Order: sequence, then structure tokens, then C-alpha cells
Amino acid sequence: MSPSSPEAVKKLVENMQADLRSLSMECKKKFPPVKEAAESGIVKIKTIAARNTDILAALKENSSEVVQPFLMGCGTKEPKITQLCLAAIQRLMSHEVVSEAAAGNIINMLWQLMENGLEELKLLQTVLVLLTTNTIVHDEVLSKAIVLCFRLHFTKDNITNNTAAATVRQVVTVVFERMVAEDERFKGLMEEPPAVQGNSNRRSVSTLRPSAKDAYMLFQDLCQLVNADAPYWLVGMTEMTRTFGLELLESVLNDFPEVFLQHQEFSFLLKERVCPLVIKLFSPNIKFRQGCGSSSSSPAPVEKPYFPICMRLLRVVSVLIKHFYSLLVTECEIFLSLLVKFLDGEKPQWLRAVAVESVHRLCVQPHLLRSFCQSYDMKQHSTKVFRDIVNALGSFIQSLFILPSAGNSSSSSTPAGGSVSASQGSAQGGPGSGGAGGGLITQAAFEYRGTWIPLMNVSVQGSAKATYLEMLDKVEPPSIPEGYAMSVAFSALLDLVRGITSMIEREISKQEQEAAMREEAEPASPPQDPMAHEVWEEMVNACWCGLLAALSLLLDASTDESATENILKAELSMASLCGRLGLVTPRDAFITAICKASLPPHYALTILSTANLSNKDRFDEQRSFSLCISVYSIQGQSVQMVSPSSESHQQVVAVGQPLTAQPQGTVVLTAKNIQCMRTLLNLAHCHGAYLGTSWQLVLATLQHLVWILGLKPSVGGVLKPGRAVEGPSTVLTTAVMTDLPVISNILSKLFESSQYLDDVSLHHLINALCSLSMEAMEMAYGNNKEPSLFAVAKLLETGLVNMDRIEILWRPLTAHLLEKVCQHPNARMREWGAEAITSLIKAGLSFKHEPPLSKNQRLQLLLLNPLKELSNVLHADIRQKQLECVLQILQNQGDSLGPGWPLVLGVIGAIRNDQGESLIRTAFQCLQLVVTDFLPTMPCMCLQIVVDVAGSFGLQNQELNISLTSIGLLWNISDYFFQRGEAITEELEREEAVLLKQAQDKGEPLNRPFHPAPPFDCLWLCLYAKLGELCVDPRPAVRKSAGQTMFSTIAAHGTLLQPPTWNIVVWKVLFHLLDCVRKSSSTADKEKIESGGGNILIHHSRDTAEKQWAETWVLTLAGVARIFNTRRYLLQQLGDFFKAWEVLLDHIQSAALSKNNEVSLAALKSFQEILQLVTPIKDTDKLDALAMDVSPVLMESLQVSGPGRPLVRSDSLAERLAQRYGAQASLPPPGEELDDSALWWSAWNTWYRIGTECTRPPSGGADKLVFVPSQPFLTALIQIFPALYQHIAGGFSMEDLKKLGVILYGAVSVPISSDTSPFILPSYTEAVLTSLQEAVLTALDVLQKAICVGSENLQVMYPAIFEQLLLFVEFSCKPPQYGKMETKHVANAKYNQAEWVALNYVPFAERSLEVVVDLYHKTACHKAVINEKVLQNIIKTLRIPLGLKYACPAESTWKLAVSSLLKVLSIGLPVARQQASSGKFDTMWPELANAFEDFLFTKSTPPDNLSIQEFQRNEAVDVEVVQLISTEILPFANFIPKEFVGRIMSMLNKGSIHSQSSSFTEAEMDIRMREEFSKVCFETLLQFSFSNKVSTPQEGYISRMALSVLLQRAQDVLRRYVEDQRLSGRCPLPRQQVTEIIFVLKAISTLMDSLKKTQPENVDVNVWAQVIALYPTLVECITCSSPEVSSALKDALGPFKDFMQPPVSKVQNGES
Repeated sequence: MSPSSPEAVKKLVENMQADLRSLSMECKKKFPPVKEAAESGIVKIKTIAARNTDILAALKENSSEVVQPFLMGCGTKEPKITQLCLAAIQRLMSHEVVSEAAAGNIINMLWQLMENGLEELKLLQTVLVLLTTNTIVHDEVLSKAIVLCFRLHFTKDNITNNTAAATVRQVVTVVFERMVAEDERFKGLMEEPPAVQGNSNRRSVSTLRPSAKDAYMLFQDLCQLVNADAPYWLVGMTEMTRTFGLELLESVLNDFPEVFLQHQEFSFLLKERVCPLVIKLFSPNIKFRQGCGSSSSSPAPVEKPYFPICMRLLRVVSVLIKHFYSLLVTECEIFLSLLVKFLDGEKPQWLRAVAVESVHRLCVQPHLLRSFCQSYDMKQHSTKVFRDIVNALGSFIQSLFILPSAGNSSSSSTPAGGSVSASQGSAQGGPGSGGAGGGLITQAAFEYRGTWIPLMNVSVQGSAKATYLEMLDKVEPPSIPEGYAMSVAFSALLDLVRGITSMIEREISKQEQEAAMREEAEPASPPQDPMAHEVWEEMVNACWCGLLAALSLLLDASTDESATENILKAELSMASLCGRLGLVTPRDAFITAICKASLPPHYALTILSTANLSNKDRFDEQRSFSLCISVYSIQGQSVQMVSPSSESHQQVVAVGQPLTAQPQGTVVLTAKNIQCMRTLLNLAHCHGAYLGTSWQLVLATLQHLVWILGLKPSVGGVLKPGRAVEGPSTVLTTAVMTDLPVISNILSKLFESSQYLDDVSLHHLINALCSLSMEAMEMAYGNNKEPSLFAVAKLLETGLVNMDRIEILWRPLTAHLLEKVCQHPNARMREWGAEAITSLIKAGLSFKHEPPLSKNQRLQLLLLNPLKELSNVLHADIRQKQLECVLQILQNQGDSLGPGWPLVLGVIGAIRNDQGESLIRTAFQCLQLVVTDFLPTMPCMCLQIVVDVAGSFGLQNQELNISLTSIGLLWNISDYFFQRGEAITEELEREEAVLLKQAQDKGEPLNRPFHPAPPFDCLWLCLYAKLGELCVDPRPAVRKSAGQTMFSTIAAHGTLLQPPTWNIVVWKVLFHLLDCVRKSSSTADKEKIESGGGNILIHHSRDTAEKQWAETWVLTLAGVARIFNTRRYLLQQLGDFFKAWEVLLDHIQSAALSKNNEVSLAALKSFQEILQLVTPIKDTDKLDALAMDVSPVLMESLQVSGPGRPLVRSDSLAERLAQRYGAQASLPPPGEELDDSALWWSAWNTWYRIGTECTRPPSGGADKLVFVPSQPFLTALIQIFPALYQHIAGGFSMEDLKKLGVILYGAVSVPISSDTSPFILPSYTEAVLTSLQEAVLTALDVLQKAICVGSENLQVMYPAIFEQLLLFVEFSCKPPQYGKMETKHVANAKYNQAEWVALNYVPFAERSLEVVVDLYHKTACHKAVINEKVLQNIIKTLRIPLGLKYACPAESTWKLAVSSLLKVLSIGLPVARQQASSGKFDTMWPELANAFEDFLFTKSTPPDNLSIQEFQRNEAVDVEVVQLISTEILPFANFIPKEFVGRIMSMLNKGSIHSQSSSFTEAEMDIRMREEFSKVCFETLLQFSFSNKVSTPQEGYISRMALSVLLQRAQDVLRRYVEDQRLSGRCPLPRQQVTEIIFVLKAISTLMDSLKKTQPENVDVNVWAQVIALYPTLVECITCSSPEVSSALKDALGPFKDFMQPPVSKVQNGES
């Protein structure tokens, strides 16, 4: 119900009337005037109520009259009446119906009551109601009312005093509230005129409005009163206390700061009155020093600080500073300096306590602190107030430890409770972590060097709830409990840090946001006001030293976990703030403090003690820092940078090894160390971005802690609890064991969070880890202690989580790992270095980068580069890791390596022989994977590298199987090239174009192996070159495999090459290879190789290096020859084919002449192969032929390629070839053959040189070791000739034939070594030719056939061929000599092991003879044959075996010779007769005569074992010869030289007589006498004698003479026989004699026959006479007893019957 509502008004009127009635009733008797006044008052009220609508206004107008009765009532001084009146007055006041005048009257009345000491409480109530319900009381009336309250405050009554005090406070408040309200009303109506400056008249306040004036007067007088001066306005004050005055001043200043700030008059009061007053009142406290004050108990205020005033002054100062700092800059500087002084150790304890509370009040106001900093610390010549406050706090805390507090309960180190009263509500520390006290509840406390200070719960965080500053009722200084001052100071420190850091952090964030918004709005906006930054920096710079000194001391002394936690938080937030502001020194200092606290006491960690003096400029900074921190003097007290004291009562949770180079004892970690460590982790985790270079401090410390705790790195660099390698030195309590996984986890999170750091911070982190790693490595040198792997593990972890921006940290990261860690001698260190690098590379490649790696080649190469660099490390374990990494990369990212292939292949190929088998094996696995799976996915440019790498595996000598397998890989690669030819060609040509352009731009030639050839061909050439290198590997197996592969590849895929490329293949690949092989073979070692490895047996044909090289030579030569053969068409189009041909022949020659049978024979095989060449095909049939030519080779190559290789699409091959060759312009036009003769002549010369060299007999003596070419070799050599001859027949001259003859002769002459003879020689009994002899004859046969069909001028060669053959015929009787070598005949070779065995030449000679006869048969009439006296030569040659007859080595020889002679003569004699006139045969006749004579009358005797039949057969041969003479020679005597005929006659004569051999036994006599032969001779003689064709007298004479000799001889024999017969009586005559007589008898009968047949006129008369004269002698023989003689005699006597009649013719010339 509002006071102005009708009901309320009505009620008021009723109540007033009631009050007046009561009053009149009370005063009826004693005070009639009052009664009357009351009654008239009732009437007055009724009248007003009746007349006026606005009753309240009317009441107010007449309030003086209305109030009058009540005032009079009060005047009675009657208690009951007074009370009633005061109540009524209050009711009026509360309805605001009192006018100004009435109010004055009321006050006056109250004053009187006060003076009389009546109703004091009611008075106060009334005053209060009067002043609070309205604003009508001003000026003197108001001052009177206030004075009234003050007066009542000083009565004897306690209740009154207190009530009055409260009232005064309220009244003062009301006065100021009115002023505030008044300002509100006038706000904006008019500007206040500026105050008169320097107004000294205190009462000149004309510029103020009424309420303001009152307030001004009141405040001014309060100052006067406190200063013990007379008031100006509050007239009537009798007494006043300073304490009350100060309280009032404080409340006004605290409650109405805006009054002072808005009105200059009030500001003036503050400056001029309040501040000097405060300073004056402070003076006793300033001057006082404990211990030197007066000892008397007189409370002289000047002498000794007075607690109530001092405490109130501090409160006033707090308010002044809080609200009016901006007005009172200088004054505040003084106040603050005083405050700092009060913390001094020499001041009383209570003074220090209240001062510290005041400081605490400041510490919770960061903005105020900032203002201090701006106003003082940042001004040039001003006190560094802010710094001093902080330092004072620090030094205060320190002094509490250093100085035992005087006059306080002694600071003994009795724990738990000290002298703390329960009312102080000291917070008992939570249960300790089960330390030394067992079940004891320990209280939170600080303990340092024996001083124990409990910690109380003094205030809520962030608010300064003071205890002693609120003790307004205490007069005597209270006793301060132990630990209180410390607890407040501790809270103050924490609040200070919290306030400053959170304020600055907020402002920084705000500034950053605004900057960001401005950036968006207008990018080029100017940077923010730098002032703010300077203030922040100054604040930090001012306070950090003091804070750090205090905090580190407290941290060391703290025994309570939560206190420790708070200290660490403070240090952490300071470190973070310094980091954000870029203040390196303070940041490092705070971090160092935390680091030191994490480590065991006195732990030697250089990085903390030297504060990481990495470079010069940091050095100076650090020096100032260390000065500042270690000996920072605060007001004469030395503040030491505290190093943790070992005697802290801390719970030990771990014992471990320190991380040092030299082994030391163990160190101890406490729970607090672990707590600090967690803070450190937290710092790094949350504020890593601001750590910068102090990462080094943090990480070094963490590394040591991790080491002591025995955490070891595992996969990905995460640290896991692991047993220390050193053994049982690490001891962990269960408490810390449960913590370890957490710590390990936080450690990992810390490095995971590095992904949120900016690039610069990340670099700092990496640099720090690298330098840590360097230290760890330094330590690990020279001893085999387990190294600290912390840094390496964390580098890895950091790299892994920052994959998305790996580029910025890749280089420093990998450079360190590569150059330092992986090269380290300590294996464990190295292993982790490699682990880190390989993990990073694998992670980098598998990470989903944006853009992906396939589009960002630079990044990919960057990532792969360290993998390549690892190849420079010599340690095998590193290479093993590297290769395992490559294998994994291939398995996972092989398809997407792209431009990274050269690097990867480089790594695989960086093998060396000194690296050991396992490494090479791993690398080879990688290569196999590449070749089997990745050839199609890699850029074609890399194929060449693959070839090189595969080649290098072939060349390594650690593992033979790998070498062999890698050759297989090369074959697979070649297959791949072949199948993907077109695609590869296209890609390579594109690349080539790019490269060429680049090279031209730079003005350089293109640098590529085999450059002018097309790129695809170069690829092949590289492959061939590699295989070529492998073909001369020291290991035979490798050479063999490589050779086969190379030639198969060229054979299978050579067609793909452009013709010009073949040039390179021939010269750079094939011939180069041949040169190398030839060189190696000729210098190879001839020492026998012991069978390798015991169980591997080496065949005797391979047991020296020389023999093994021989095999290689064979393979290579054969391969090259085959290529020349199959690719002849291609090669011949090259310009220098002839030169190549010559070189090839040269190689064949040197191989053929090598002193190794295997090589030489193979060389000839190759020679044969290239001679089977056909002339190039004409253009038209070329393609079909080419396809034909390739297919078989292809099929062969496919079988070689082994399992799993796809078959070549041979259908497309023909097309490819068509394209290739269709494009070639260099083909010869159709029908034009290439001229080959030069090639063949070159081949002939080579053949001749080989033949000459190898058949030349050795010159030395028999003792020398000689090399004799083998039979198969010679055979092969000779067999080449026919093929060769076909090509050179056209120009084959006599000269060449002679050369050939020499070689054939030489070849046949070579003996065989005895150990091979059983395989080559036929057994002696068989007449078989050796293959060599066959070949020789074939060669001659080819020649003669060619001559036969050849032109006329060729036929002059016939004689030469005859000559050659006749030489061979002679071998039958005298085998050829081979130099001076002694050869044994084969028959004896079996027993007497001769070194060399001569061949059995008889069959050869005989065959040659047959050839001669045959040839002569064909060519007898040829001019050349006639001219060159071939027949004579034949006869001359045959004369040798004929003459030897039985002495011939083989019986067959002379028989053949005879039959041949007969055949030859049968053909040759007619020719000779024809040519008789020319004289060309003149020399032949004597030769022939000799031959006949040598044969028919041989000097050799038949062998004893010759059988009768044989003899008869031989005799038949003789007979045949004589028959030839009788048929072919004698009938033509007139064409034949006379001497020859004469010799024949005498021979026949000799034959018919001298035929008896003296060696015959009696029994054989009749047969061995060659009776048949004699008979034929005789017959022939006779026939010839009586022939009528005697052309010359001489011939006749010869025959006549011959007859008479014959007859004479017969006469003699018969006579002797008859006589012997007679003499012998019964005894038979000797067999020879009987035989002879029989022969004579037979001869006689033969003669008789001849005479009968001849024309009588042909027979000389004397002959008849002699014949007839024989008759008597014959008759005498009849008596003989021998039946044979009888029979012969009968035959001889028979023909005489024709003489029984006289002859018809008459005697001529009278002769008798």
C-alpha cells in the first residue's frame, strides 16, 4: 500500500488524531499548555483533511503547526510523553509531510534531548528516519543532526555508543547517496564550470549543488577530525577517535569512488587532505624497528606503531590504491613503497601480517598491478614499484625461512599443528601419501633446512579474505599463528601469478581475434598498438625474478601435494606467458626451475646449470639471467636460487641409474619429482608452441627422468616401461609403477600434440631433440653402456605425427639421423637411428598427402632421399634395416613409386662385396620383387637402372646362386623388353625428346650411354653390356650362364634393334667381350684347383683356371660366330662388315692356335659355322626368310626362359619385322648380289695361317714340352677346306694349291699322343683311315672335281694334285717325320709307352694310290699331265714299294702298287707311244725299266711263314707283269727307246733262267722256283725273239744272243744232271737240282712250241742247230729215276717228232 494512496492518507490522519488525543490525555494534569496545543492540533488536522483534496501536501505546508504539539511534548522531558511524541514525529517523517522549517525545529528539539541525555536510542532512530526519508535537511541543520549522532557515540552507554556509531555510518552514507542522486538528476542539464584551481579557501564551495556541498563539508571535517584539527562544519563536536574517523573515511572512499573521480573539489580533498594525513599517521610504523623501540609501556603513539590505527590506515590505503590510483599516482607510489617496507623482517609480526594481507589485496587485482607497471616501472626515473612488491613478497617468504620469527611461538620443527588456534580454521593437510609417518596425519607445510612452517587455508583462490585487517574491535595487536603470514604470502603469490597471466592471456587472445577480424576486413591494416605488448613485457620482466626466487624456494620446501601442484601451476603459467610474449630468458628460467625440481637433488645435468649457453648473444642474456636469479638482492637480503635440498622429507618412489657417460651410483626420485615431471609434460603438451629454444631444457630433463625410470622406446618411438639393461639398479615402487603407463602415455601425447605446433615451434622441438640426441651419442662413445634412445625415439614420434607437413621438418630430422645416429659406433643407437629413419620413410610414403605423392614428385623424392643416403653408411646392420625397408616399401607402395624408382633401385644396387651374404640376399629379394612385379609400373627411364642393378648382383662374389639367379633376371628383363617393345619405345622417345631439348637449351650434348642409338636400342645395349661384363666374371659358372643368356637374348630379340645399333653390338659388345675373354684365357693360371669344399668334385677337364676359361672362350666364340651366321643379312648392311669379319677371323685364328685342344677345336667349329653362310637373299624373298630365320631361334629362346614366362606372341613378330625392315632404305636393289669374295679370301688366308701354324713341326729338341695339335682339331681344320673352297674356287691359283698341299702334308704328319691313340687309331690289323686322312683326301677330291669341271686354265693344277697324292703314297713305305720328335710305331706302343705314336699310314697311302690311279685314268691325256711327266712320277713313286716288295710295312702295299702300276701303264703307255716323238716321255722309260727290275727281281726275301698258296698267288702277279710287257711294250718296240727294249729283253732272259731261290726247302722247291714265271718269261722272250717285226738288226741280235745263251745253259744243266744221276746211284738228287732239271726240260718244250709257231724264216739257222744238238742229251736223261723229271722229259721229247723229216728249204748260202 503506497503512502500516497487514499487509504494510507486516511489512516495517517486517523493515527495523528489518535496520537494527539493520547498526548492531551497524558498532559492533562501536569502540562496544560501541551494539552491545549494537542487539542488545537486535532482541530487543525480535521480542518486540513476536510478542506483539501491533496491532504499530504497541505499537511506538509502546515507541518510546523502540526509538529508543534509533539515538540512541546518532548520538551516536558517526561520519558513516556517523549517516547510518544518521538513516535508520532517519526510517523510524520515517514510520510514525508515535514517541511524544512519543521525539520529544523525537530533537530533543535532532539539536540536538547541529547544534551539532557534522554531517550538516546530513540533520538538516533529519529535522526536516521528524518535523514533517510527525505532530502529537506541541509547545511547547518544537517551538520547539527550529524554532530548529534557523533555526540551520542561517545556516551557512557555501550549500546548507545554502538548504535550511534552505526547511525553515523549510515548518515554519512546517506549524505553521499544524496549527492549521487543529485548528480543523476542534473546529468546532462548543464556543464559544470571548471573548478577554481589552487583554491585555498576551504569553504569556497559555491560551485557545488546543495547535496554535494553537504557531502564536501562532511568529508572535509572528517579529515580535520582524524588529523585532530577543529571541524569547519560539524560545529559542536566534543570528542572524536582516529580509529572511527579512519573507518568512516574508508567507507566513504570505498563506497562512493565516483564522487571523488567526477568532482574536482573532492579530488582536491583527496590529494590535499587525505593523502598527507595517511602519510603522517604512518610515520611511527615507518620509523619503528623491532628491538630498538622504547621498552616502556606508555602508549605513546609517536613512538610505537599502534595496531588499530595502522591496520585502518592500511585499509584506507588499500581503498585509495584500488579506486583512486589514477588520481593519486605519486601518492600511491609512496603508499606502495611503505607497504613494501612494512614487510620488512625488523617490523613487528602483526605489522608484517597486516601488510602481507594488504599486499594480497593488491595481488588479486591484476589490472591495478598493470597500472602500477605502466605508471612506475615503465617510467624512466620512477621507483620500480611493481617489481618491488613482488620482490618484497619473495624476500618476505624467504625471510620466514631464514629468520626465526621473534616474539612468536618458536619456529621449532614440531609438525602437526604448531600453535595454530582452531578459530583460525587452519586447513589440516590431507592424508600424506603414506610416507615416513605411517598412520600419522601430516599437515600441509613447508620445510626448508630445518625450518618447518605449516600451511593454512587462508582464503579462497582469487579473493583476499583478510583476517587481521578485519579485526576492527581489537586494540592490542593479536598474536599471529605460525604459518599464517607464510600462507597469506603464498596465496598472494599464487593469485598474483594467476591474475597477471590470465589477464594478459585474455588480452593477447582478444588482440589476436581483433587482428584476425581486421585481416579479413582489410588485409593491409596497420598492426595493433604496440603499447599493450610493452606493458605486458614490462610486467613480466619486473616480476619474474622475484616470483621465481620465491616459487622455487617454496617448491623445494613444499611437503604437500596440492601446494606443490599450485606452485608448479604458477611456474608453468609464467613459463607459458613468457613464451607467448617471446621473453626467452624468463621463460627458460621458469622452465629450468621446473626441470631442476623434476630431477633428483644435486643431479648433474649440464644443460640446466650452464643454462644452455649455445651461442654468444644468448650468452649475455643468460649471464644477466643467472645473476638475476642466483644472487638477487632484495633490500639487503640475499635471495639464493634454491637448489633442491636433499633433506626434504619426501617419499621416495623410484631408484635408478643416472644418465651419465661414467657409471655412477644410483639416484632417487621422489613423489614430488614425479609430480614436477608431470607438470613438465603438461607444459610441453599444452604450451609447446611457446617453448622455442627451451625445448632443449624440457626434453633433456625428460630424457633423464625417462632413463632413471627405465622407460625404453618401442615401435613408433613410444616409450614403454622396460627393464634397464644394466640389471637390477632400477627399483620402482608400486605407486610409481601404476604411474608409469600414464607418464608414458602423456609423453606420447606430448609428441602427438606437436602436430598442433606452428612451423617455427616445431623446428625448435626438432632442433632440441637433435641436440639431445647429439649429447646422448657423445655419451655413448667409447663404452658399451646402453645409450639413451629418448631423443631418437621422440624424433621418430614427432616425425610420424607431423606427416601432413613433413616437408618442413624432413631435412633437419633425417640429416641428423643419417649423419649422426646411423653412423654411431654403438649398435643399439645405430639400430634405433635406422629404425627411426626407415619408419619415417615408410610412414611418409603411405601417408595420404594433399596433393597425393603421385602429383607431388618433389616431396616423394625428398622422402626417399634419406633411404638412398643410408647406402653411404658402412655398418651392415644399418644396411640390413635399409633393405628391409625397401622390401616393405615395394610390397606396400611399389605401384606408386613413380619418379622415386631411381632412388629405390639405387639403394638396392648399392651392394658391395664386403657387405656379407645376408645383406646381399635381402637386397636381391628386393630386386626379384621389382623384376617380377613392377617392371610395367615403373617409368621406362628406370629400366636401364634395373639392368645395371641386376648386373651388379651378378658381379658380386659373395653368393654364387644370387649371381646365377640375377642372370636369369636379366633374361626375364629382356623378355619384358621384347613383349612391351612398342610401349617402351614410345615412352622412351618422349623422354628423350624432353632431355634433348633440355640439353640443347643448356648448350650441352646429351649425356646418355650409347647416345646416337635410339633410346630403346640403348636399353638393349645396356643389357648386352651388362651381360658382357658377366661373361668375364672370375667364376666359371657365372661366365657360362651369362654367355648362354647373352647369346640367346641377342638371337631371340636382336631383330628389334635398328640396323645402325648392330654396329655397336658387334664392336662394343661382342668383339669387346671376345677381346676380354681371349686376354683372360691367355693369362689364366695353370695351377690345378683343389676340389672346392671337399664334396664338390671338379672334373679333370676343368681343374685349372685355364681350362675353365677355355670353356668360356669356346662358348663366347661360338656365340659370336652364330650371330654372324644368323644375322649376316643385317650385319652386311653395316659399312664395316668386312672389318668386323676380319676381326672375327682373327679371333677364330687366335683361338684355333691356342694351346688348348678344346678351344682350338671349338674355334674351328665356329669357323665352319660362319662358312656355311649363304649369300644374302634378294629383297623379295627376304621377309619370309627372315621370319623363317627367326622362328627356330625364338622357339629355342622360349625353352630357355624357364617356368612362368609368358610365350612370345610370335604372330606379331613377323609384323614387327615387316615394319622394321620395310622402313630400311639401305637394302640392295633386287638382283644385285653383295660381293662376298673378299670375305672368303679373308677366310682362306685365316685358314691358311691356322693350318701353317698348327702343322709346323716343333723346332726344339725332344726334351722340350711340345704342344701337338689333336687329331680332331686337324680333322676339323681340313674339313673346313671344302666348304671354303666353294667360295674361292674362282680365284684359286697354283700358288694357293701349293699352300694347301703344305698344310695337308703337315696335318697328316702329326703324331698322336699315346693316351688318346686307342680312340683314334684303328687296331693295326684293320686297314681303316682316320678321319683326318679321310678329310685330307676329301679336300683333294673336292679340288680335282672342281678342276675337272673347271676351265682349261684350272687343269694345270692336275700335276700338283698328283704330286701331293704321290707324297702320301710314299708314306706307305716311309712314314713322315714330325720335327725331331721320336715316335714309336703303333705296334710297339702298347708295351713301350712312348709319348707319341705315329699313325698307321698304310691304308692312307693305299687309298691315295687308288685316287692317283683313278685320277690318272681320267686325266692321262691332259696336256699338263703329259707335260709335267706325271706318269714318270707315278712310276717313280711306285718303284719304292715295288722294290721293297716283301720288305714293305704292309703286304697289301706292294700288291696294290703292282696292280696300280698295271692300271696306270695300261692307260699311260698308249699316251706315251703317241707322244713318243715329242720326247716328253723319254725320261720315263728308264724309270719304268728300273721299276720292273726292282720288282721282278726283288732283293727282299719272302717271309718264312708264307704259304704255298700265297706264293703261287704272288707268282701269278709276277706273271701278270710279264704279260703286260708282252702285250703293251714289246709289240710296239719300234716306238720305244732301244735301250729300254734291251733292258726288258735281258730281264726276260734273266727271268727265264735265274729264278731259283736258294732258300727253299727240298719239298717246296718245285713251287718256289717260280716255274710259271720262268716259263712266261721264256715264252715272251721267245715270242719276241721270233717276231717278224724286228725293225733293227740290233734287236734281232739281242734275241738271238738270248736264245743261244738259253740253249747253251740247257745243255749244261742236262749234262750235269745225267752225271750226278749216275754218280748218286740209289740216292735221290737234291731237290734244287731236280727242280732245275725239270725247269730246263720245260723251257725246252716251251722253246720247241715257240719255234713251231714262228715263221721258219724268222728263226736263225744256228738256233735250229743248237736245238737239234740237245736231242742226244735229252735221250741220255731217260734213265732218271725221278717221276717228275720223267714226265717233263716226255713233254720235252715230244715236239722233236717235227724234226724227224728233213726241212723243205734248201741250204742257203752254202752254210752248213
